[in-house]
Amino acid sequence: MTKASWVYNLNDDKRGIIRNLAPGIEANIFPGENVMLSVVRIDPNSQGTVHAHPQEQWGVLLEGKCTRIQDGEAIDCVAGDFWQTPGGVMHGITTGDASAVVLDIFSPPREEYKKSGAGFGSAKT
Repeated sequence: MTKASWVYNLNDDKRGIIRNLAPGIEANIFPGENVMLSVVRIDPNSQGTVHAHPQEQWGVLLEGKCTRIQDGEAIDCVAGDFWQTPGGVMHGITTGDASAVVLDIFSPPREEYKKSGAGFGSAKT
């Protein structure tokens, strides 16, 4: 049975926009009109740049383990943990021996993420 065009899959959906955020960190991005979802796969021993952007961001750790860095604080997280990051707040993520899969939710959508590319776009570092 074919799924409707408005049904997506976290694990294997080729319709997203691929963006390589940093070495070992790849996002599959799904922009909407008012919100954007990004499935982020993070390899073991990877580190994202600590940065800020004007959009509000929520993140859900779906699989694995990571350390969430926000506003100068580093918190170890496990699958099921989620966080809220107001616009303009410095934040980032690292992994140790385990990989991680994070679902990021942005509002409003990030313009620079509406096309494939590399890096965190116009975010401030």
